[in-house]
Amino acid sequence: MSRVDPAASVRVRKLTDADLDDIMVIEESSFTAPWRRNTFESLLARRDSDLLGALDAEDRLIGYAVVWTIVDQAELGNVAVAPQGRGRGAGRALVKEALARARERGARECFLEVRESNEVAKALYDTLGFTAIGRRRRYYSNPPEDALVMRVNL
Repeated sequence: MSRVDPAASVRVRKLTDADLDDIMVIEESSFTAPWRRNTFESLLARRDSDLLGALDAEDRLIGYAVVWTIVDQAELGNVAVAPQGRGRGAGRALVKEALARARERGARECFLEVRESNEVAKALYDTLGFTAIGRRRRYYSNPPEDALVMRVNL
């Protein structure tokens, strides 16, 4: 199933193993400590996770989001948009769809961690109803930085 976000002019769909090469390109261009391919392979195999991709008008993968739900809590584990796809609403479309999937699975709240310095991501999460509820000291490496823990009611 895929859904089009008219405000973003992107289509969001569930990802599969066939998307792994493209996911890794985006992952490695987005993070200083990227997840490994086997992490994504494991997440694709889990019944409690959703891996979602944002596709542009030419059906190219320009971003992805990972969310998993356990009982009534969800964790937005990762969101990334390729440099050439940024600023077009793909991140917003991905997070909105990830929250919708978590809600469909019965989650009542969703959590995430974000680099304290990532103003763009924090602003996006804020507009989607997330609030900062805590801090994880030196959660990130390369460079070392605190993470803000954010939460939203679903």
